[in-house]
Amino acid sequence: MALAGVTYLDRVSIGILAPSIMRDLQLSPIQMGYAFSAFTFAYAIFEIPTARWADRVGSRGVLARIVLWWSAFTMMTGTVFNFPALLGVRFLFGVGEAGAWPNAARVFSRWIPQRERGRVQGIFFAGAHLAGGLTPPLVAWIATVLPWRLVFVSLGFVGLAWAASWYRWFRDEPRDHSAVSPAERDLIERERGMPAAHGRHEWAQVFRTRSLFPLCLQYLANTYGFYFFITWLPSYLSKARGLETAELALFSGLPLLLSVVADITGGIATDALSRRFGVRIGRSAVGAGAYLLAAVIMLAGTLSPNPRIAGLLIATAGALSMFTLAPAWATAIDLGGSNAAVMSAIMNTAGQVGGILSPIVLAYIVDRYNNWSLPLHIVSALYLIASISWVLIHPEKRALLSNVKVGSPG
Repeated sequence: MALAGVTYLDRVSIGILAPSIMRDLQLSPIQMGYAFSAFTFAYAIFEIPTARWADRVGSRGVLARIVLWWSAFTMMTGTVFNFPALLGVRFLFGVGEAGAWPNAARVFSRWIPQRERGRVQGIFFAGAHLAGGLTPPLVAWIATVLPWRLVFVSLGFVGLAWAASWYRWFRDEPRDHSAVSPAERDLIERERGMPAAHGRHEWAQVFRTRSLFPLCLQYLANTYGFYFFITWLPSYLSKARGLETAELALFSGLPLLLSVVADITGGIATDALSRRFGVRIGRSAVGAGAYLLAAVIMLAGTLSPNPRIAGLLIATAGALSMFTLAPAWATAIDLGGSNAAVMSAIMNTAGQVGGILSPIVLAYIVDRYNNWSLPLHIVSALYLIASISWVLIHPEKRALLSNVKVGSPG
């Protein structure tokens, strides 16, 4: 949970500090959109290689390296003085942070019995969204006493503390941790549903999994919408809805605060339904239903004339999209088996494509049409496509690297 929170601090804070950055560096909205996307572009490129590295050497050292890198480039964001420098730092930031969440999925595949996997994923994402939801008002307050450059420097120290604690405490396998009893070790290894590794190049076979494309498509829609929330939502609420100061900070953080509840309840729901009806219903029905509601409510939010009701509806739609995170990542672990990090990374890489496009598409649409609602209509349409994608996903059919079917009812 602390890792999830750390990885969201800078992603969310840069959206809050964007007006100050644009003013000091004399950037246009389109240039700021490219700065937002530079991180995501690098993140997407290095996601799968970093995950493959973790599947070979373990997540303990890889995650420590990721967060040390994150801390360094968070601090360096506060040192840039022009647009090319900002692009370069944000790109290198993405290079370093790539693979954080697939590594977390790999940790869960080794440490968490399958019947509890959705719940644990939900708790993990709750940590991310709680940090993300609290960051806008916190950063807005810090920015009243510190310049934006020093805000980034201060956030970097949080990551340094996490990396030191993690490397000292964590072990890649339960049997290697001194606090794990033999009984607990045996229970985890018996019930985590992970087949033994096979050939050296077996990981490449995850690309042959039939559910991979719709799994990636629904996650692209999720991340496209999410990057709107953490980049341009404050500007939308200010320019298109007229919210200011305290209300602006509240509604900017509301999607992620509501997502904390959605993360946990989505994890509980997917595990409960999977135990009762099998993972096909437990994962796919939760994903399809939540995205359908998100599409309808997002559209309603853009059409509401009341800015506060609009902000609440948009936040609710965002939270419903996050209701699907636990089933999505649990499905990636179920399908990936011993290559859970690579399977998760492929899905997350597709998501980053949405993250790359989201800030830039909005900037161009607003620049050309002066219309802040159209980008949200695109998000609504993508949520509908994601709902349809879940109908095509079969979490019970593991990749070709194993003939085992997982999660049968009872």
